[in-house]
Amino acid sequence: MPRFVMNIPNLVSMSRIVLIPLVIYLLAVKLWLWALVLFILASLTDLLDGWSARKLHQESEFGIFIDPLADKFLVISVLSALIALDPYLEIFDFWMIGVIVGRDLMITFMRYVAMSRGQILVTSRFGKIKTTFQMVSIVIIIMIYVVRTRGIYVTNKSVPYWIMVGVTLLTALSGLRYLFTNWKLLVPGHSKRENDNQA
Repeated sequence: MPRFVMNIPNLVSMSRIVLIPLVIYLLAVKLWLWALVLFILASLTDLLDGWSARKLHQESEFGIFIDPLADKFLVISVLSALIALDPYLEIFDFWMIGVIVGRDLMITFMRYVAMSRGQILVTSRFGKIKTTFQMVSIVIIIMIYVVRTRGIYVTNKSVPYWIMVGVTLLTALSGLRYLFTNWKLLVPGHSKRENDNQA
């Protein structure tokens, strides 16, 4: 794990993790509106840490490490809480969390293999699109709970479930894209020199 550097971008990233227990608590006591506001604030820190790092020229290895990790913790924790709290959803619906966690573990493993071989994991904007889609979907789901409890509009009980299915499928597709573009990392003995020779 990279050494922690005390700067504004890293503190902003860490704040996203710190806010998770409070968001979960607000969801658990069904203070949906406050949970929505706090989740949106936590999500916005994902934009603020990257912007501040570039603006203040404070990029660091720890920042590169903690930024996507904070995203994963936030999304997985809140989705797990929503599945546990929604009476329409059952325990076996946690298969979606299994897919999301499995995708993240696979990419973490591939990143480790790449680093051990002196290579760089090939990434794309699709990963960032996936994270944005996850966060927007969670905002929509919590908004559904807000309008339901206030009697503004009553949606079908299955709507949050199908939104989560969409999130899961996009996450799985993102993982398959990483696997397709980095499959050579999984070939035993494949080295940076072999990559260079094939370039």
